[in-house]
Amino acid sequence: MTRDLGLSPVTLAVIVALRHHPDVVNAAVWIRGSIVVASAALTNVFAARGDVRRLRIVAIVMVVAIVVIVALPGPFPLWLKLEQVACGLLLLGMIVTLPRKLRRGEAV
Repeated sequence: MTRDLGLSPVTLAVIVALRHHPDVVNAAVWIRGSIVVASAALTNVFAARGDVRRLRIVAIVMVVAIVVIVALPGPFPLWLKLEQVACGLLLLGMIVTLPRKLRRGEAV
């Protein structure tokens, strides 16, 4: 299990707990929180299968999305941006530690 799958459901639980506070939980937060949990689950499926290529692609796409969310002003509150930075750092750690080649010698 990747660490992102541990952090993402906790974030979704926080979103549920704070759902009556529209200043910290808006529609964008609900959507992003759900997408993050789904993408974290997907990365775990790829990791369990040993599908390094797809794992790397999804992780890179997720990091790019996180950079955009954190960098641009928009509907995301600071607490969610900080959580996204934590997820991004975990993903970057995973990306750099993934093997560059598959066991059969194919380039990834």
